Amino acid sequence: MGQGDRPGRPGLTPLPRGLVRGIDAGRRLAGHPAVAAVGFTGSIPGGKAVQALIDERPDPIPFYGELGSVNPVVVLPSARREGLAQGFAASLTLGTGQFCTSPGLLFVPDDVELLTSLAEAVAATTGGAMLTERIRDGFLHGLARLGKLTPLAEGRAGEGAFAVTPQVFTTDLATFAADLPALAEECFGPAAVVVTYTDPAELPAVLDRLEGSLTATVHATDPEEAREIAGALLRKAGRLIWNGWPTGVAVRWAMHHGGPWPASTAAAHTSVGAAAIRRWLVPTAYQDWPAELLPLELREDNPLGIPRRVDGVPA
Repeated sequence: MGQGDRPGRPGLTPLPRGLVRGIDAGRRLAGHPAVAAVGFTGSIPGGKAVQALIDERPDPIPFYGELGSVNPVVVLPSARREGLAQGFAASLTLGTGQFCTSPGLLFVPDDVELLTSLAEAVAATTGGAMLTERIRDGFLHGLARLGKLTPLAEGRAGEGAFAVTPQVFTTDLATFAADLPALAEECFGPAAVVVTYTDPAELPAVLDRLEGSLTATVHATDPEEAREIAGALLRKAGRLIWNGWPTGVAVRWAMHHGGPWPASTAAAHTSVGAAAIRRWLVPTAYQDWPAELLPLELREDNPLGIPRRVDGVPA
């Protein structure tokens, strides 16, 4: 029953008949014999709970989960500084930090001027409302975990129910590495850790220890300077970005919105973009079947006029 079907609640837009709400409904769906695959976007504990429900089924089905991502951004010494701090602050606070590609880790040279510009840019931002009270509480729990680090900047407080304030913390590379994986755990919302380094040659060993992310970003002007960094990040993310910010997600053929665990439970698939439909398609091959029994899409005369390949050649 959608909201529009409820007696005494006039004026509400009816919800689609296929939409159900609630944890109990989700449990029943994950175990229902008519369900052939499950998609999920949420926390790692939530995703593991869904997987456990699927494991209880007599017939296993695919699980396409998007569970957590810190989306590391590495700023190398050759990077252009103009607009860097403002770009980071804007990306961090877009949608009150509730984009799954929000930059939660920023590695920068230990430079007072750069840190100052980052702090000023974050301080100029304003918070907003989280989607639910539970998400807001999870954000506050994450801030408490990061509270042992040095505060770098705090934005202006948001207004309204479930509102939060952007906050950024800082630490040095050695301290960060000594407290992995805890310091690299996602804090869903407008919060990030800025990690300072003095020698970029020390970065790859630390990046290798990060868990998987949807994205990883490098800011540099010298490609050779970034070669080893790129090699480390290639193993950690589904989308690599050069001199940009990760929160731009376009629904295009080239988009890949996935990555190694825990970013995704199916790193070979994207959950955004034209190719995302492939998660829900079941291939069937017809070998030597009579034309009368073939689907219209496979008949020799192609009555539907669809683009297709014949013996691997577009036809």
